Amino acid sequence: MSKEKDNPSSQSLISITDEMKKSYLDYAMSVIVSRALPDVRDGLKPVHRRILYAMNQLRLYPQSNFRKCSKIVGEVMGNYHPHGDKAIYDALARFAQDFSVRYPLIEGQGNFGNIDGDNPAAQRYTEARLSKYSIELLEGLNEDSVDFKETYDSSGNEPSVLPANFPHLLANGASGIAVGMATSIPPHNILELLKACMLLIDKPNSTIQQLSEIVIGPDFPTGGIILDNKEDIIKVYTDGKGSFRLRAKHHIEDLKHGNWQLVIDEIPYQVQKGRLIEKIADLISGKKLSLVQNVRDESAEEIRIVIEPRSRNVEKENLLTSLYQFTDLETKVAVNLNVLIDGISPKVSNLKELLKTFLDHRREILIRKSAHRLENIDKRLEIIEGLLQAYINLDRIINIIREEDDPKSAIIEEFGLSELQVESILNLRLRALRRLDEELLSKEQQELMKERQTLEDLLEDQRLQWKNVKNQLTLLKKKFAGYELSERQTLLEPEEEGSRVTFQDVTIDDFPVTVVLSENGWIRSYKGHSLDNNSFKFRDGDGLKFAAQLSRSQQLLFITSEGRSFSLSLDQLKKDKGYGEPLNLIIGTGNVTSIVSIMPFNHGTKGLIFSKKGLGFLVDFSSLQSSTKTGKQIFELSEGDKVIGLKKINGDNVIVLSSSFKMLIFSVKELPLLKKGKGVRLQRYKGETLLDAMIFSQNQKDNVILKKLFAKHEDVRFWTGKRGLVGKMLPKKLLKKKMTKFEDLL
Repeated sequence: MSKEKDNPSSQSLISITDEMKKSYLDYAMSVIVSRALPDVRDGLKPVHRRILYAMNQLRLYPQSNFRKCSKIVGEVMGNYHPHGDKAIYDALARFAQDFSVRYPLIEGQGNFGNIDGDNPAAQRYTEARLSKYSIELLEGLNEDSVDFKETYDSSGNEPSVLPANFPHLLANGASGIAVGMATSIPPHNILELLKACMLLIDKPNSTIQQLSEIVIGPDFPTGGIILDNKEDIIKVYTDGKGSFRLRAKHHIEDLKHGNWQLVIDEIPYQVQKGRLIEKIADLISGKKLSLVQNVRDESAEEIRIVIEPRSRNVEKENLLTSLYQFTDLETKVAVNLNVLIDGISPKVSNLKELLKTFLDHRREILIRKSAHRLENIDKRLEIIEGLLQAYINLDRIINIIREEDDPKSAIIEEFGLSELQVESILNLRLRALRRLDEELLSKEQQELMKERQTLEDLLEDQRLQWKNVKNQLTLLKKKFAGYELSERQTLLEPEEEGSRVTFQDVTIDDFPVTVVLSENGWIRSYKGHSLDNNSFKFRDGDGLKFAAQLSRSQQLLFITSEGRSFSLSLDQLKKDKGYGEPLNLIIGTGNVTSIVSIMPFNHGTKGLIFSKKGLGFLVDFSSLQSSTKTGKQIFELSEGDKVIGLKKINGDNVIVLSSSFKMLIFSVKELPLLKKGKGVRLQRYKGETLLDAMIFSQNQKDNVILKKLFAKHEDVRFWTGKRGLVGKMLPKKLLKKKMTKFEDLL
């Protein structure tokens, strides 16, 4: 062993931390580039690109016969994508499902699954070939239009990107999850996309708002109705993130004797029909859909889900509202335009950036194809020149071929032709000699010279390049316009702000209810309001935490110390007797000790939400409603802070009390109204915290707490000031009470 190896100091040390960071980043980028995110240029991930390329190599064109999917999967896995046949077949099958992709890239024969959620048959039973849309993605692949790279085993080559004649990324959409990022791109109408591309060519400075006049919104293969207004759609396309509200399409069928039934014609994108019907049936049996009597599936080639109302007197709008709230007949489609811009770099892009990058790709394809064609023209012109020489000296060339041992060298030496020219002459068959017509060759030469000049002008003039790209898009638009799938499937019917009602607003039965939440998180409802706290039943070691009085038709709002809000419909509570049920099984509150306020929901009601560090703001109760189990983040808290209460605004003044018993009164008008936020300073502290806040009016003479706080009405002015002041000490008579909240005075 050498001295160098024996000496540890001569060996370089590697930091484990640095090496782990590097390895993790390498892995993350590998997942992002090779699996998760699509390339904006052709809208494909590597597995999709390899499937199409392999099928192209197998010559499975639309006019060809179908081939077994197992053969295609084997070709892809063996030559290009060694990651398992299931992933390949799943991707292949999805491209053949007209309910999954807006423009199917593969024509399938056999069982490729259905909208009910059934899986495709095994790959040995199904057959496939490329569709007409795939041909447009692959067109020009053999004209040096894109770069090729070595396959995983260096046994062949594969394209790094496809030429893609149309913006496939937006046309068919994409989805994927990477390490630390994700993408979710809805499908769009291809004619709208092409028209928007042409506008960008004519007017490169077009705004997203102008583009949105053409690309009016997503266009899903399953149809449906988008409820978002124009401003919200523009915002999503501008930010590259957001969501669209998608609702099923329906119609009402009138029956005999005044009866009627609701028929669902189209369901939202990626909603499985079978599971949807099962969900509705479960809600009916669980008495959650009190307005619905029965649901049945009468679908054949077209979707037809029939929903029967409980009686003919049921209001149609009320029935629809309950279905939209409790089922997937209305969903949200997430949007995250996170893509690979150059095949390597992930970026959340807006609509204009996506279209502009695609157009740049098309221009590059045009340049490369033109350069490739120019090279072929030069080669052919050289050959023609040699053939013309051969035509003039045909007899002599024949003699050389017959007599010389090395005719190639002899012809080159005598006539000064190139090797390419001589090879072309020597490769001519005898029967082709009769076609060696000088006039025809001269005509071809002139035509090629003319085409050559046109290509040279094109390569030198950017304006001509964009004009050519636009002409290609125009021809493609005319072609696609004749296809069956060209018409828009998804309608846009913006829902007016505030027009939406919740099921609780239209429930049939309405009566007073008292909801009780125990300290251990058990919740149940009691009929009536005039109930004594001693009448509530609790388990041993448990007790009352909150009690709220409301009506059956109202929702209950919960606020947690983490600043999250939750909504609860009383229909979600079991009606059986006993101690109730755990609240965290109904809504995702986690630890029930984090709940600081519960309050009935009323339209138009506002409240003051405030934190321990003395921050707060006004919030409309409608902003506190949540349609999901996980709730909504309302208060953006700083480290060490927590929400301590929500008080209904039933007056024009706010009283705040600090932990040092300093009190401040200020006007409600000084507080901002926010949907969510960090809040503003209510009271200034030095090593103190906020204990409580209260809303009151000067004319509330019957308020017990106010009577205890102030001996005389005019004393109120002593504590009145601007928001954010320190305040003044409580009356001396109250300092001994050791208050933690204003209710302690009761």
